[in-house]
Amino acid sequence: MQKRALAIHDISCVGRCSLTVALPILSAAGVNTAVVPTALLSTHTGEFTGYTHLDLSDQLLPIANHLATLGLHFDAFYTGYLAGTGQIDRVLAMIDLLCDAGTHIFVDPAFADHGKLYSLLESNMPVKMRALCARARTIVPNLTEAALLLGVPYRAAGYDESYVLKLARGLAELGPESVVITDVSLNEAQSGIAVYSRAEDAMQLMFRPKLPGVFHGTGDVFASFLLSALLGGLSLTEAADLALSCTHESIRLTLEGGEALRYGVQFERVLPRLIDALQNKPQDE
Repeated sequence: MQKRALAIHDISCVGRCSLTVALPILSAAGVNTAVVPTALLSTHTGEFTGYTHLDLSDQLLPIANHLATLGLHFDAFYTGYLAGTGQIDRVLAMIDLLCDAGTHIFVDPAFADHGKLYSLLESNMPVKMRALCARARTIVPNLTEAALLLGVPYRAAGYDESYVLKLARGLAELGPESVVITDVSLNEAQSGIAVYSRAEDAMQLMFRPKLPGVFHGTGDVFASFLLSALLGGLSLTEAADLALSCTHESIRLTLEGGEALRYGVQFERVLPRLIDALQNKPQDE
């Protein structure tokens, strides 16, 4: 039976991020994806000025209440950028309305990067976000978000594997079974992810060659590839490796094509690779 996901993110009219990333990637993976927009922006907030921003907080619960009457089962409940701390309480209520024991609650706590909160967000966003992470099966913070969620100093460089492991264990103690930390780099030549399983108390680091530039929306791209792969039946390690490869390839193709980086990465060109990997995954014996 076809998997069904509900994606709760903002919409930026221009600039590949949030719902304009999550919807096509999950759909390409064969996942029937419903959406609940948290905000409407003319562009994303990185490298653009003068953008419009419409907070849709007052629509979240009315939408959820209606969806609850439809009798749908969601295999995944996928949250990304929330337009303020008040939306977290609404999303927690949505989980109670729309999720069951079989729903994979997948949280990308998209509130910060490069050591600081995104513009427009309140300073207590990390504290409030902990409650949502506690309900999740999988969380996908970047290194900045991981540090802020735990209230520990963010280190942009000069850290080692033990620092990352401490973050991963601390995040798992909030409640999720799996923690995937992005934007991990132990040297100037590579960047990648840390994949941690609470049941196994084991962390695996995965890296790819670091490419030059600031790439907006890649957290959304990676998280969407990861959830697509998990829903496609891959293990956490397999899914994370595929998502990292697809994201890295999206960045490489964008640099090769010469498009301005503020418009996001060309993930569309990598969707055939995702589809092929899911259709040809090893079968359980």
